[in-house]
This record gives sequence, structure tokens and C-alpha cells, in this order.
Amino acid sequence: MTHTLPRNAPPPRRARRWPLLLLLLAVCYAVAALGGLASSDAASTYRSLDRPSWAPPSWLFGPVWTVLYATVAVSAWLVLRRGPLAEVRAGIIAWSAQLAFNLAWTPLFFAAGQYGLAFLDICLLLAALGTTMPLFRRSSRAASLLLVPYALWVLYAASLNFAIWRLNG
Repeated sequence: MTHTLPRNAPPPRRARRWPLLLLLLAVCYAVAALGGLASSDAASTYRSLDRPSWAPPSWLFGPVWTVLYATVAVSAWLVLRRGPLAEVRAGIIAWSAQLAFNLAWTPLFFAAGQYGLAFLDICLLLAALGTTMPLFRRSSRAASLLLVPYALWVLYAASLNFAIWRLNG
């Protein structure tokens, strides 16, 4: 005997989760793409700056951000699939804020050359991320832990931003 769903029944809850993950991945990579448009000459700009000795090579940023944007998307997905939006709203608002600050940083730093404003922006990004992580932890420990590498990289990037601002200001 086979068990079938009525024709008008909604798809099983599990089947509805994947489109949400794809949407969140699309949002995160759209942020990356928009940042790329705002900084089409970022590699040469970065190489032309006075940088501290501990600055990474320009080729490293692309692979690192590709992985980090995926973890950022998956973390939100883990939270959103846990419960009603009303229960996770604060975390998703903080997550959205950090993504907006992330989006603003690249044009500030590369397109406008506003290293001080970019540093302020990345500090606000860190504050939003510091708010997001404990809020996500309420719903999913894994979601919060997925943001740890991102937080560490952004902290490193903030330090680098500050050093470049001081060296080139």
C-alpha cells in the first residue's frame, strides 16, 4: 500500500526548505556581485596602497569570501527553518543589517577611497554580527557557529582597513 498526499496538499515541510536556502544563497552572492561591480579595479587599487606587512595577497579575498558568503546564507537558513518568523525576527533583522553593512563597505573602501568611513562601516558590521550570533544561537547553535569564521575574517579585515587608513590617510 502506498501513501499519497491529496492533490491540493502543500509539499512536505522538508521540500519547502531548499528554495529558501537557494534564495538566501542568491541574496548573499548578490551582495558579493554588487560589491564586485563597485570595485571592478579592486585588485590593482589594493596593490597600489601602502599596506602592513601582514596584509594578505589580493588573490586570497575571492576564495575566502566565496566560502564565507555560503556560511552566512546557511546560518540564516538554519534559523529560518527552526520556527515561525515572529520567533526569529530579531536575529534575521540583525543578519540583514550586517549584510547591508557588508554591501556598503566595498564601494566605500575601493570606489570612494573613503578608508575612514569604510572603517566605521566595518565596525558597524561587526556590531551587527555580534548581535546576530547570540540571537541565532537561541534557535540554532550551528547557525551561530557558522558565523564564527566570518566574524574572525571581518575582525581581521577591520584591522587591515584601520592600518591601511592610517598608512594612506
